[in-house]
Amino acid sequence: MIEAFADEVVYNDLGRPLKGGEILERLAGVDGYIAGVDYITADVVEKMPASVKVISRYGAGVDRVDIPACTKRGIAVTSTPGANAVAVCELAFGLMLAAARNIPKLHAAVEGGEWPRSEGVELYGKTLGIVGLGAIGRNLAKRAVAFGMAVQAYDPYFDDAFAKEKGVKKAELDEVLSSSDFISLHVPLSDSTRHMIDAERIGRMKKGAVIINTARGGLVDEAAAATALKDGRLGGVGLDAFEQEPLADSPLKGLDRVVLTPHTGAHTGEAVRNMGLMAVENCISVLKGEECRYVLNKQRG
Repeated sequence: MIEAFADEVVYNDLGRPLKGGEILERLAGVDGYIAGVDYITADVVEKMPASVKVISRYGAGVDRVDIPACTKRGIAVTSTPGANAVAVCELAFGLMLAAARNIPKLHAAVEGGEWPRSEGVELYGKTLGIVGLGAIGRNLAKRAVAFGMAVQAYDPYFDDAFAKEKGVKKAELDEVLSSSDFISLHVPLSDSTRHMIDAERIGRMKKGAVIINTARGGLVDEAAAATALKDGRLGGVGLDAFEQEPLADSPLKGLDRVVLTPHTGAHTGEAVRNMGLMAVENCISVLKGEECRYVLNKQRG
């Protein structure tokens, strides 16, 4: 689709997120920039050529894009909300199961010739607390209900119709965190959400609670979570996002009932196709001057 629309397409040939000068080197004469999890900081935006009219984010999160800087330059920023919702919610559910039954550690033990006994916990009859009832949170809620879990959720823009249909209880954030057996995070990273799961809030959680984060690194204070696991306050942690990526070190490494995956929630064939098509469609719509509902900064300088 993009090849048919554009005279020339410049690809990321490094196979990893781009930074600083690596981005600028590839933008000469470029009108539309389809970005993955590249680090698009204010200083990079300020140096972008005047030809750039849109940054079409390949994914729902835009925390690595300095939107105010783009707005000042008149550059539209778009995202692809919902395109990877099923993929991310399924990973979140997988992390819940893996942490609840200590599956990775048991697998490693059997492969190593051991035959350990391990007492896990069932999801059936437990309460799942969802922080962020957007597309991913709603998909997760439906699956949790099918597993016989009670579901409660917090979202500042709560979907009352969905909640009523699926039997999801509306609750305030601290109630969700303090009364759930499993807690799954589906919110963006911001100044207000950074370390929202800290030592204080963990201390008010139910003993044995399991924390799942497939959203953004920085939502969970990893050091506080590690301490709580060691002293028995937490029953497990499943993380797909970290403050440091790639993850070189973490106090959670090596602990039982900890499952760590490499920010792979959206990496299914189906999600990749959905995000790719949506990102390209957003980019083309903006460049053609058409209405694009996924522009995040409609009022630009």
